[in-house]
Amino acid sequence: MLKIRLQRVGRVHEPVFRLVLTDSKNATKSGKYLENLGNFDSRNAEKAEFKADRITYWLGKGAQATTTVYNLLINKKVITGKKINALPLKKPVTKETVEAPTETVTEGKADLPVQAEETPSAEAPVQTPVAPVAEQSTLQG
Repeated sequence: MLKIRLQRVGRVHEPVFRLVLTDSKNATKSGKYLENLGNFDSRNAEKAEFKADRITYWLGKGAQATTTVYNLLINKKVITGKKINALPLKKPVTKETVEAPTETVTEGKADLPVQAEETPSAEAPVQTPVAPVAEQSTLQG
């Protein structure tokens, strides 16, 4: 699959990017690309130069632009559309995503996993066995 993406070519602390058409299997720092489609200076976005006719040609042929490049092309009005959020949203923590923690109890030589209950029943209280303090200090040190 062909991708239109940014390739960094600037110095240290001076980021300048080249807009390239490359195969998606090529690494970003490999330097291999099929065609140079423009350049982008992130410190001065007004200096960005894109070959609009070649970009629209390759997009028409099925090349995919990365989300950052897609948003840049919309800003420069090379293509029309709605911007895409490049950063994923954090998912809220729900009870289904949090699993019940498991604890191990050491009694002699047997390790038994114990599932912690989320809501204890009113009939029988849940008691968790606790190892003596002397055993805990020998295990830590």
